[in-house]
Amino acid sequence: MLEQLFGSHTRMKLLQLFLSNPEEKYFVRELTRMLDSQINAIRRELENLSDLGIIFLVESNEQEANRKFYQSNTKFVLFPELKSIFQKSQFLLEKKFAKAIKKIGKVYYLALTGTFVGEKNIPIDLLVVGNINKKKFAKVLKSFEKELRREINYTLLDKEEFDYRRSVADRFLYSLLDAEKIVMVDEIFNKYEPEEDEKKES
Repeated sequence: MLEQLFGSHTRMKLLQLFLSNPEEKYFVRELTRMLDSQINAIRRELENLSDLGIIFLVESNEQEANRKFYQSNTKFVLFPELKSIFQKSQFLLEKKFAKAIKKIGKVYYLALTGTFVGEKNIPIDLLVVGNINKKKFAKVLKSFEKELRREINYTLLDKEEFDYRRSVADRFLYSLLDAEKIVMVDEIFNKYEPEEDEKKES
């Protein structure tokens, strides 16, 4: 959908990266590796986005003299609107991911944290509690990572281990439960209410 809206797959990937990480700066070859795109396509779209004012060329220091770094221009007049579009698109991906996970096993709890909520100090991006086939989970996760274009750090616990860790007040587990997060599935702390599409299917 976004590729059709913005007219270029490479441009869409660059926008998604820059808008999701406005404080980060990237150099050209780094972007080709991260986005798995041709260097000429990356350079062309960086120039287009720079001309529009969405990103800007960062002044290099002595150690970075041979590299051109680019960063989001948060003062761009349409920056909030563009960021909102990509955030909504990511939310649809997150819902799709949660639904795919629920199809491969019993999920009691699924929460997105870390980079999903802009907290890079949290070591985990995803917490899943459930009795799930690990090979199938890895396959679904890999597909999700490909769509997001970044690696996801996760913790997968079966219900028994989760209950045990709660009972002994495991510090790592409670640090995740107390952190800022987006809860996609919760049959542990709140009464589960199926989504509208699930109600229709039943």
